Amino acid sequence: MAIRSLKSGTFSRSGLVGNDVIMPGSYESIATVTVGAGGANTVTFSNIPSTYTHLQIRGIPRTPGNATYMSVTTSGGANYGLKGHYLLGNGTSALAGVLNPTGTKGLALDVYVGSLVANQFGVYLIDILDYANTNKYKTARAMTGYSDSSSSLNMISHLYDTTNAITSITLYADGNYPQYSTFALYGVN
Repeated sequence: MAIRSLKSGTFSRSGLVGNDVIMPGSYESIATVTVGAGGANTVTFSNIPSTYTHLQIRGIPRTPGNATYMSVTTSGGANYGLKGHYLLGNGTSALAGVLNPTGTKGLALDVYVGSLVANQFGVYLIDILDYANTNKYKTARAMTGYSDSSSSLNMISHLYDTTNAITSITLYADGNYPQYSTFALYGVN
């Protein structure tokens, strides 16, 4: 099995799933936000360039409510026909189900850190696939987790029923993201 860097243009496939292997050099930093003193209720990445194939958000937040929510704005306006699925597990039990958004916050990402112990953060990795391709519906997948008295690892998928390009992403907290919560947006070549 050969591995390729998508930047170099050489070719390879993963023997396990048949997908291209994406090497670390394929990610380019677009923006990073670290929440300052006083916290913040939202983090927005706007004016996202359409020059990448996919986007990735890496978040290390402390979330004082039940979830973080992700909402996108497209070149045609707001969200369309949002749908989602989740699989949540904490080592002793698991839940699976359908996510239906309410209000304007979009779909939920479970990164709750309930006890808010000092220096205890949750983490998530969100891939937004084909975000600028106007021939495809937009999909996102997230892996999230946290460790407190009921540690959890979660997988979440989203469908944005639109072919419009995603131009802005907003992450909302239940409550405020405390100081030092960090979010980074990457473009995937």
